[in-house]
Amino acid sequence: MSQRTRPPFRADHVGSLLRPPALIDARADHAAGKIDAAELHAREDDAIRDVVRMQRDVGLQSATDGEFRRASWHMDFIYQLDGISKAPGDLKVQFHNSEGDIEFTPAAMQIDGRLGVTDTIFGDAFDFLKQTTAADQTPKLTIPSPSMVHYRGGRASIDTTIYPELDAFWTDLTAAYAEQVRRLGDAGCTYLQFDDTSLAYLNDPEQRKHVTEIGGDAEHQHEAYIKHINEALKARPEGMAITTHMCRGNFRSSWVASGGYDFVAEALFNDLEVDGFFMEWDDARSGGFEPLRFVPKGKMVVLGLVTTKRGDLESADDLKRRIEEASQYVDLDQLCLSPQCGFSSTVEGNALTYDQEVAKLRRVVEVAQDVWG
Repeated sequence: MSQRTRPPFRADHVGSLLRPPALIDARADHAAGKIDAAELHAREDDAIRDVVRMQRDVGLQSATDGEFRRASWHMDFIYQLDGISKAPGDLKVQFHNSEGDIEFTPAAMQIDGRLGVTDTIFGDAFDFLKQTTAADQTPKLTIPSPSMVHYRGGRASIDTTIYPELDAFWTDLTAAYAEQVRRLGDAGCTYLQFDDTSLAYLNDPEQRKHVTEIGGDAEHQHEAYIKHINEALKARPEGMAITTHMCRGNFRSSWVASGGYDFVAEALFNDLEVDGFFMEWDDARSGGFEPLRFVPKGKMVVLGLVTTKRGDLESADDLKRRIEEASQYVDLDQLCLSPQCGFSSTVEGNALTYDQEVAKLRRVVEVAQDVWG
């Protein structure tokens, strides 16, 4: 066993990191008109330099900008696609935690024009990240997968005068993504992650019921999504590693869906043409490791065993035991370790401190070194 020189790395992380208080204050000042966009941008630059340095200090080979320029892991991207606009009102998404339920209410969206990509989305953000990383760090960019444009609203969010047939919607959407991926490759991106909660949500019978209620084919929607992601990645640049991250929701230490990966596993592992799968296994809600029996040779699975929802630090021995359990279903050499999700999928962040975040990332690195050398 040895460290990997290509992503995903033995010790890795999903992407988002806790926003420092100074950056949250700067966002509030900008919203209130106290500072201009240029000043906010400069403060984001400073915060990103610090967080890239932190990732190197704990021993990670990959580095993200913590998604510090975003309010949301996915909507900041989706609203920048041509043909998508904010709709009146809010989406209402129920998140759950041990104390009860909370509601996430992002602005609703509608597809009211032909889908495309005019400007490279997050292109400037990636350029800055690339300039900021050290020679021994691989800059990683995270974007929502094409599935996320369709999942929440389904057919109802797509204007039938623009797209009378869904096939044309998917053709344009995957073409826009393919162009985005091509441009990111031109910009020097060698590590791109498609974040896709839908592929985890669809394991939950309640979520499949929701899909049916909004007119979807709950039994086969994951297969369609896999096909469309593959279309988006068909012409991916040589040398670009692609991973996907699949969790069951992450907002202020709360979640949406429950259930193991059993429903999607066979199609997911065998048909989705990515190099690695970041998967959530931080508690019993995520099910067992049995679905890993479908992983073919050549694919990597990043075990999300370290929770980002609570500050308690996992013991190294417990993590090693769980890696050993997973290795009963897939070769140990095809496994890596990471936190189960981002620490701050939205600007609000999860209920833990910066020091706890750093300790968890450091623990991931320590355990990976012990297990894989």
